[in-house]
Amino acid sequence: MVFTMKESRTILLNDKQIRQKINRLAYQIYEDNATEKEIILAGIMKSGFQLCEIIASILTTISPLKVIIAEVHIDKHGKVNTDVTISINNDQLNGKVVILIDDVLDSGKTLMYSLKPFLASDIKKIRTVVLIDRNHKRFPVSADFAGLSLSTTLKEHVTVEFTSSGICAWIS
Repeated sequence: MVFTMKESRTILLNDKQIRQKINRLAYQIYEDNATEKEIILAGIMKSGFQLCEIIASILTTISPLKVIIAEVHIDKHGKVNTDVTISINNDQLNGKVVILIDDVLDSGKTLMYSLKPFLASDIKKIRTVVLIDRNHKRFPVSADFAGLSLSTTLKEHVTVEFTSSGICAWIS
């Protein structure tokens, strides 16, 4: 006889709480870049890009910044030599501020490798933004702006879900 434990999930943040945190992140990005005319928000596919789109929408209503959004494609479980691509060309990055966005910062691997294509351009400044920072760094990268910093066990998993009914963050 085989017994299986049903996965238990605990809500970390509900839709209202997440939207408050995203709004605060947008204001922090604006404050950090108030003298800029244009910034590039680069969201790591898939959840990071969804977060990026929401932040871009808020920034366009609270600031005069011209916001360009870009998709960052990376195999989050791939090896070091995995290709990382972005949806805009390198010339568009030159002299610009880039904000790299993801939903959850765990070990730092995804953020670290996602920086690769930006290093090939002459960018002015790069900042990192995450909704949830789990504080389990294996790589020397950190979030400049985080919606929630959270200490978890290595066995716990944090998930951010974007659905038609809202956004939710879970720990399991």
